[in-house]
Amino acid sequence: MKRIIPDTSAVIIGAVSEIIEKEDLDYPEIIVPEAVVCELEHQANANRNEGRKGLKELQKLQHLQYEGELAISFKGKRPTNYDIKYAKSGEIDSIIRDLARSEMGTLLTSDKVQAETAKAQGIPVYYFEQKYVEKALSIEKFFDENTMSVHLKENVCPMAKKGTPGHIDFVKLEDEPYSYSQIHEIVDEILDKANSDSRTYLESDKEGSFVVQSREYRISIAYPPFSEGLEVTAVKPVANINLDEYRLSDKLLERIRTNAEGILISGSPGAGKSTFVQAIAKYYSSKLNKIVKTMESPRDLQLPDEITQYSPLEGSMENTADVLLLVRPDYTIYDELRKNTDFNIFADMRLAGVGMIGVVHATRPIDAIQRIASRVELGVIPSIVDTSIYIEDGKVTSVYETKMTVKVPTGMKEADLARPVIEVRDFETGELKNEIYTYGEQTIVMDMDLVNGTDSTERYKSSVDKIAEKEILRKIKKILPKKSKVDVEVISPERANIYIPEQYIPKIIGKNGKRIAEIEDEIGISLGVEIIEEKPKNKTPFEVDIIHTRKQLILDLGRDNGRQNFDVYIEGEYLLTATTSKKGEIKIKNGIELSDLIIEAIEMGLEITAAKK
Repeated sequence: MKRIIPDTSAVIIGAVSEIIEKEDLDYPEIIVPEAVVCELEHQANANRNEGRKGLKELQKLQHLQYEGELAISFKGKRPTNYDIKYAKSGEIDSIIRDLARSEMGTLLTSDKVQAETAKAQGIPVYYFEQKYVEKALSIEKFFDENTMSVHLKENVCPMAKKGTPGHIDFVKLEDEPYSYSQIHEIVDEILDKANSDSRTYLESDKEGSFVVQSREYRISIAYPPFSEGLEVTAVKPVANINLDEYRLSDKLLERIRTNAEGILISGSPGAGKSTFVQAIAKYYSSKLNKIVKTMESPRDLQLPDEITQYSPLEGSMENTADVLLLVRPDYTIYDELRKNTDFNIFADMRLAGVGMIGVVHATRPIDAIQRIASRVELGVIPSIVDTSIYIEDGKVTSVYETKMTVKVPTGMKEADLARPVIEVRDFETGELKNEIYTYGEQTIVMDMDLVNGTDSTERYKSSVDKIAEKEILRKIKKILPKKSKVDVEVISPERANIYIPEQYIPKIIGKNGKRIAEIEDEIGISLGVEIIEEKPKNKTPFEVDIIHTRKQLILDLGRDNGRQNFDVYIEGEYLLTATTSKKGEIKIKNGIELSDLIIEAIEMGLEITAAKK
């Protein structure tokens, strides 16, 4: 032990200074590999706690040399880009072992594999085993049985969300704001535990953020440049209840027990989705003796040991799904579905025969089904999702089921408009809540409560008819010359009018009406052709929005009124006639009589309106 060559792991945990103090060595020579300095510098630049701790250890050794306790030097080659790229394969460790061999010193390491490899190569080695001491995180002191999350940020007082889903209060934990150094100590403590505790995982490590799962705590850390200040957010489940406590109907329990194979559980953040998922997972595992696995990132569900929780394999949930298909679980919980790839993986596994339970953020019961409808083929939706459960304030408020049928969608009347339709019905009552079908190239999710409401015509038109108008307009513009003036208006679910210049009417109708008949067959509704000048115009005056800039007044009539002639009035008295821009604006330069009149009218509170000429 006269000549010691420490590797990176030994420097980070302070093994060198601790051995010198414990072994009472007489002026040992410490040779620090340049590869170790390079690795520590890289970690410190990446804002990693290990790099900072290692550099402080080297500074401590320099101080001990100054006091005459040891001699320290730096030798060896710096790693190349190739060595850094393959550091996990042992390239940098190999450089350190080569230096220990050439200097005929003792390699000091706390890495078990490094120690065993050095022994195999005949290199003297001192294995410094790091003892892990179980210690609670200091952030845990802020949590009690009612605390859902704790929020720490530099120069801000510690805050917490307390209560239960639907009854949450945001409270101040301390009156004094936390400084940067105070929060940084908490961050270092969390990251140290992630490196030493077998039940604490560093789930995500990106430039500007860390995500750590420490037992039941999910901890998100953000720092510049990702955030403008250092911030720590810790979340903990406040409830861990059984499925029986939700008081589900016998009909729904029977569905979950026997028929439900594709379940979506949705709700807004904090509504209690994760708690309900945990209850279902435990029910399937313990009561029904099913094999249950999870796909999570991060792994924050609180589940018994019988349920294995998987994270993205090599950063990809697709790889995780490949493994799960070999494991063949009865049910897999996917928490959470957000990106297209998540929904595609969920669909692939369900179609492969695995029972799937997906967690989705949504603000309405239909939103979960709508999100998956936009990502998969319409016909397979009932095979992927047969049951959708909506959670609000910790309770099951809506349960929907999906079925495929062929019919004329609600609101349409002609029999030749029949098409495949996904019916979304209330599971308990059987009431039709939504219909999902294709219209042209669009996927429509129609709300039956709106269609059957008191003002159903206007509401129906605002959703379906506007899409129909857009589809008809696209097809007509393909036939006519570019920049031809064309407009479309849906009159009813079975008829629409096309407004075009008079000279192009024969071109649209075609010989013996053949062309327009083909368009009608493609669109699914009958079409009438009118001269565009004869299209009815709304001449009712409406109030004008006015924007006052440094150089001009802008009368904003709305983008729908672009490139049209309008009369402008002040309290019903005619002021001017102008043509709007493409954006539906009339611009008047400041300092002229017209702008002065308008400004004076605004100051007097007079009404400024416009009507089509």
